[in-house]
Amino acid sequence: MTDLAQYTNRQIRLASRPVGRPNASNWQHTSEPVQPPEPGGIVVQNLSLSLDPAMRGWMNEGKSYIAPVAIGDVMRAGGVGRVIASQNPRFAVGDHVSGALGVQEFASIPESAIKAGTPTHIDLKQGTLNQWLNVLGMPGMTGYFGLLDVGQPKPGETVVISGAAGAVGQTVGQLAKIKGCRVIGIAGGKAKCDFVTKDLGFDGCIDYKAGPSAIRDGLKLHAGNGVDVYFDNVGGDILDDVLARLARKARVIICGAVSQYNNTEPVQGPKNYLSLLVNRARMEGIVVFDYADRYPIAVAELAGHLRSGRIKSREHVERGLSTFPTALTKLFTGENFGKLVLQVAEDDGTRIP
Repeated sequence: MTDLAQYTNRQIRLASRPVGRPNASNWQHTSEPVQPPEPGGIVVQNLSLSLDPAMRGWMNEGKSYIAPVAIGDVMRAGGVGRVIASQNPRFAVGDHVSGALGVQEFASIPESAIKAGTPTHIDLKQGTLNQWLNVLGMPGMTGYFGLLDVGQPKPGETVVISGAAGAVGQTVGQLAKIKGCRVIGIAGGKAKCDFVTKDLGFDGCIDYKAGPSAIRDGLKLHAGNGVDVYFDNVGGDILDDVLARLARKARVIICGAVSQYNNTEPVQGPKNYLSLLVNRARMEGIVVFDYADRYPIAVAELAGHLRSGRIKSREHVERGLSTFPTALTKLFTGENFGKLVLQVAEDDGTRIP
């Protein structure tokens, strides 16, 4: 077992609940010794952490699909890492794992969490560490079950995806193409639109930054016969514009609303919701944790597509635990290009300053 006395665990804790966009005052940087695992537990050295728009919601007080992060607690985050100490027969030192590891350098996982299913082993033959935070991780699971279970796309249908160049959007669009659909992305800027059409194979992309009527004009051009499936990652005005173009029996998947997360005013709800009535359409939310027992099915299929080249995986990697506060804001400014990952150590265990 690794000598843990050589390590100090740097952590980032929630110091206060943000009003609007999170800033440096909302975080407390702490450190503490790394303790040996409890009986039945393990210690994981975090290698890379997943930065996701959902983290903004976890900072808010109030009822949601998951309890908020408490003031003073290590900020919640998914991650991938390597077991460096184990008192559990299911995990050996050196195993690579994925789970709720938190924004810190080391995670002590008790036996109770292991029995509840976290962390889980990951196979680096199926994908890289960063791909296990993207296509093979929570974003990929969200895209897979949101599109296939909730959206139920049929060959030849038109699928529109907002946040198309992001972690969830890139998986949704490529899966929809594999399923025989016509796929239109919505993204911010020419570079991201070129990425989803030229690299990911979407049939078209609408640049929402191209002007106030860009979405309406783009949908008229690319979805003249209506939108059969809309996978929404942003909410707000874009959701309203797509609702106005729904086809008969359309399905709208509500995955997220990143345009609304930092609002200081009440969340803007859809104004064009009566389109659901007129078009006999439905709108349904997706929370990925509901599908946890089926993750292996999705991982197996998506890993196969990665190996064959039918699905590509793009990550935007920031480095160093201390950069977390500024890295997180990239999700809300659109600066990230692909799945946003925070690498905190090299795979050999070398700490990134």
